[in-house]
Amino acid sequence: MRYVLSIIGMVGAVFLLKYREQVGNMIGEADWMRKVGGVYNLVIVVALILFFWCVATITGTSDILFKPLLYLIPGLVPPQEQPGYFVE
Repeated sequence: MRYVLSIIGMVGAVFLLKYREQVGNMIGEADWMRKVGGVYNLVIVVALILFFWCVATITGTSDILFKPLLYLIPGLVPPQEQPGYFVE
């Protein structure tokens, strides 16, 4: 099922790129979208993220793709043990 959904996501990303004007007109433009270049650029960015996420899911490397996000969100990185010496 993972492969089927990933392939559907990749095809959906290609269609988002192909029909970005129609999708952008359907979504509409908000003020915050102007900071990333407008609604059409936002659709392009979302399509690229979706495409690479689906490729990473198919190849099993999504943990490598999302590893930098762990360092951006506090509390997601597990604490590492400090090396120490045990005296008995």
